[in-house]
Amino acid sequence: MLKILYSRHNGVFLAMLRGLRLERGLRQADLAVRLGRGQGLVSKVERGERRLDVIELRDWLDALDADFIGFVSGLDAELRQHPTTDTRLIRRRASSRAQA
Repeated sequence: MLKILYSRHNGVFLAMLRGLRLERGLRQADLAVRLGRGQGLVSKVERGERRLDVIELRDWLDALDADFIGFVSGLDAELRQHPTTDTRLIRRRASSRAQA
């Protein structure tokens, strides 16, 4: 399996996070203050060196005044436009569609 950290899908996710921050007119340091964390963390997340779990993502989006469900729905729509290259995922999806 491909490392998710370096996948095309993760790149889309990170671009959306960074884009949202920029849309809000915030610097990394501004977001860090809102999160109560250091600017280095924001940088590492945006560069893909550090992952966010779902709880951290919710806090991150809250700090950006963004709707969690709306963001995840938008992410899902974006990811559907960028098919995965992991053949195990492709086979699993095809198998589950055939069973439905």
